[in-house]
Amino acid sequence: MELRLLRYFLTIAEEGTISQAALVLHITQPTLSRQLRLLEEELDAALFERSGNHLVLTDAGLFLQDRAREILALTDDTAHDFAQRRQELFAGKINIGCVEADNSDTLAMLLEEMIADYPAVSFEVFTGTSDIIQDRLDKGLEDLAILLEPVATEKYHTLRLPRLERWGLATAAASFLAQKTAITASDLIGIPLMMPGRASVQKLLGDWLEGDVGTLNVIGNHNLIFNALPLIENQTASALTIEGALGRYQSDAIRFIPLTPALATHCVLVWRQGRVLTPVAQELLRRFQEAFGGHASKA
Repeated sequence: MELRLLRYFLTIAEEGTISQAALVLHITQPTLSRQLRLLEEELDAALFERSGNHLVLTDAGLFLQDRAREILALTDDTAHDFAQRRQELFAGKINIGCVEADNSDTLAMLLEEMIADYPAVSFEVFTGTSDIIQDRLDKGLEDLAILLEPVATEKYHTLRLPRLERWGLATAAASFLAQKTAITASDLIGIPLMMPGRASVQKLLGDWLEGDVGTLNVIGNHNLIFNALPLIENQTASALTIEGALGRYQSDAIRFIPLTPALATHCVLVWRQGRVLTPVAQELLRRFQEAFGGHASKA
């Protein structure tokens, strides 16, 4: 499968018509139609179906769209990395995945220092849950990542960050729970709850409960807390989360109440074993190691 065909396919998907895509790509419409037909024959699947005057993606097309974006992003980053090696050491780009947590401030601080020292360096920060970021790290789309424990780190070098992430309940300020200074397991019985969707986090919370999260009234899951905020404010549900994820989202309408007994986890900086880091990624890693404990470990 040629990268050129994937770029043609993504352009058609973005523009919605062969004619408009051909204009953007500076090729003739018959040529583009023929190239799309060759791609569909190669994959043995229809990628578009007609809806009025526009083309819309089929299920196979949606699947290919995600893969094509990943492939082309990885291709572009690889080409960029090789070009970077031909330039001066600190004139490149670093890709970093980071969870929503207090340790996001740690990343911001070290990036700020590095950019001040090397203005030619650029960066891209991807925010997501640990499982999504791990998938991107495995595909080579991220150089380094900050993940929230518990995570499986057998494939990675790790550096545990010292700042603890405190677990608690995000609830509406108007809720009766907002008057409490700490939340016990019994406080959660019967109230509508949202909780993180990651299985490892649900086990962590289940251990804290000394039972099973299935005993709770969980009406929904969340990954990033932002989209859960309106549901919390409207008292549809309260959400189990870390305080750092709520961060600057806290307002007069929402309160964070820590769990008791206290539950806290660490974040870890990780990077793939056996993968050669770019010079700028190595420099950022060196700064993390210098600030937080020297040498990496293997899980």
